[in-house]
Amino acid sequence: MLIDTHCHIYNSEMENADEIIKKAAKNDIHIVLNGTDPLSNREVLELSKRYDNVHAALGYFHTFADEITDEDIFLLDKQLKNDNVIAVGEIGLDYYHRKDNKDKQKELFEKMLGLAQKHGLPAIVHSRKSMQDTFDILKKHGVAGSMHCYQGSAEMAKEFVKLGFYIGIGGPITHINNKKARKTLRQIGINHILVETDSPYLTPEEKRGEINTPLNLKYIVGKIAEELDMNEDKVMDITTENAKDLFKI
Repeated sequence: MLIDTHCHIYNSEMENADEIIKKAAKNDIHIVLNGTDPLSNREVLELSKRYDNVHAALGYFHTFADEITDEDIFLLDKQLKNDNVIAVGEIGLDYYHRKDNKDKQKELFEKMLGLAQKHGLPAIVHSRKSMQDTFDILKKHGVAGSMHCYQGSAEMAKEFVKLGFYIGIGGPITHINNKKARKTLRQIGINHILVETDSPYLTPEEKRGEINTPLNLKYIVGKIAEELDMNEDKVMDITTENAKDLFKI
């Protein structure tokens, strides 16, 4: 069994989502689908009810910081009570794409973490060019979770681990020039790592130019095993147990 801890496999993001989910099930791959807005959250919930290998993470992404209303927050609060929901995500901060609305991004992020606390759920966090603000806000809220597609330093990764976060490792670990991610992996170690694909994005080097799917986890596992000088089966076993522990799957 493998657990892809971060995907966006639903119809508003890609075609033939059901087909990809079924292929993952045949290969004993469980997937955590991450919503980002009211539409995708609804899709994620529906898919989690339809397939045993799908687990729902619901949240509002930074790109909607200017749009989310109190009514949207109320709806999400209600949805998070569903038994199929295992996390609040994808949430977080991103100053790479926009810096002009930092305060609104922070406000939305705080609300999402407040809901995570209320429902006793971990958070799946996106952070790009915003590591210090992300860390400072997470430190205030005391939730555990995953740092999705982590792009910060190894030193900062260790600080997130101290807060109870796992470091999400995906396709970029296989990219030839991504020495920074491999350094972080080696310094953090397998006990604080989750594997993810971010499907249909962030395709591994071996499948560049193709749409990413959970079946590509094998390339990520292979690279982690190579970097840590471990057996691939051991990498699969430990990262699966990490995900089970965090998300109570």
